[in-house]
Amino acid sequence: MGRRFKGKEITMNMKLFLAAIGAGLIAATPLLGADSVIAPGAKVMKLAGYFKFTEGPTCDAAGNVFFTDQPNDRIMEWSVDGKLVPFKQPAGRSNGMCFDAHGNIISCADEKNELWSIAPDGTVTVLLKGYKGKPFNGPNDVWVRPDGGMYLTDPFYKRTWWDHDKMPQDSQQVYYLAPDRKKLRRVTADLVQPNGIIGTPDGKTLYVADIRAKKTYRYNIKPDGSLTNKTFLFSPGSDGMTLDEEGNIYITGQGVTVFDSTGKQIEQIDVPEKWSANVCFGGKDKRTLFITASKGLYSIRMRVRGANQAK
Repeated sequence: MGRRFKGKEITMNMKLFLAAIGAGLIAATPLLGADSVIAPGAKVMKLAGYFKFTEGPTCDAAGNVFFTDQPNDRIMEWSVDGKLVPFKQPAGRSNGMCFDAHGNIISCADEKNELWSIAPDGTVTVLLKGYKGKPFNGPNDVWVRPDGGMYLTDPFYKRTWWDHDKMPQDSQQVYYLAPDRKKLRRVTADLVQPNGIIGTPDGKTLYVADIRAKKTYRYNIKPDGSLTNKTFLFSPGSDGMTLDEEGNIYITGQGVTVFDSTGKQIEQIDVPEKWSANVCFGGKDKRTLFITASKGLYSIRMRVRGANQAK
């Protein structure tokens, strides 16, 4: 099991231990270990609250973090100088989001089961509405490959704002939209309910969390966008995902759990809410981890820098 981080005050035994260090009786060593992904002494901080359900954090080139408050149908911005401001409302019930190389937010807008591109001025371009003549189940999370190709997960979660209660597609899978934004294909066939998705900065590896199957998989990405070499990496699945510069994978649900590239758990970051939906790196140096957790937005300072950051 990985190390656990709870941000609790030091116990009396630990105080005695530290006193022994000060007296030269015990050699000092980092409490979290030299290889921890968390910055020394860092704690989870609540940045903002009073949301209904936060999701979809993504970071722009400057380090500003955008996230959704889906039931309130809005996208919020947490700026690098610590200010919270609304970016867009209404927002198509945006869920998972990811910046592309041109500074646009690619958003899973599940009010009408669409994939949007939102320009910096808030202008919306609808990229996708469905597959093979039928609406999507409900685009949930998206990752933009370096060449502009996009992967999106399409699980089915009944929304109160829908007027239908049956799944439009015949299964819940992952789709790939080519860089020309014309060719769409389904690239998985055997998943139960894919949710979180993230890829490596070189565009060669894709991670997909099958949340209902409680499994996370790794795929190799072929030049044409198709997937091969599906490999089980670890349990469980996840709601949202991100990567750091060392190739570690961050998943959400019960706080944030961190796995290395081999599937070994190396860290557990506890968050004081029942459910953590999604996660991304942000801030000026991209070394702050931002966590959307139900009614709050949280952060923690990290030793490592995030991968897949907008340039």
